[in-house]
Amino acid sequence: MDALIKQPPPRTIREVFDALPEGTLAQLIENHLVMSPSPTDSHQKVLNRINFLMLTFLEDNPIGEIRIAPYNVHLDAENVFQPDIVFVLADNLSKIHENGLHGAPDLVVELLSPGTSKYDLNQKKDAYERHGVQEYWIVEPTTKEVQGYFLNDGVFELMHEATGIIHSRLLDRKFNF
Repeated sequence: MDALIKQPPPRTIREVFDALPEGTLAQLIENHLVMSPSPTDSHQKVLNRINFLMLTFLEDNPIGEIRIAPYNVHLDAENVFQPDIVFVLADNLSKIHENGLHGAPDLVVELLSPGTSKYDLNQKKDAYERHGVQEYWIVEPTTKEVQGYFLNDGVFELMHEATGIIHSRLLDRKFNF
């Protein structure tokens, strides 16, 4: 108990974020602390399906590893996200540490939620682009509408829109969910 009393209180948003309990649904987005409620049932169903399809593919094609939320992706000091799915190529596995991924994942899948969709579509998309994420997939879980962005000369280009299909260039695979 004495150790808790002697510790100085957090002074920055980053220190507050770092002091949150493990498993807290919180992200640091452009140095703003963003907390979210638990995902909806449709969000979880679609997340489980996409994750299962990708894991099954990776068992037969061990080209990298996948992680699902809550899992911290430390892009920089002001951006620590918890994407729904991140994929890291085998050559980049050194970015994975015990407290999360440090640096850009190769592929990110975000399922939109009512409380955080504006971040996924704007600030997080911009940060993923800035940090060199090769593919960014946005999925609307209730309609299964999908938008796929691919990094081209440092800029995301919308290259794929569909319903219920993620067509990954990086993995050279279609995932129908």
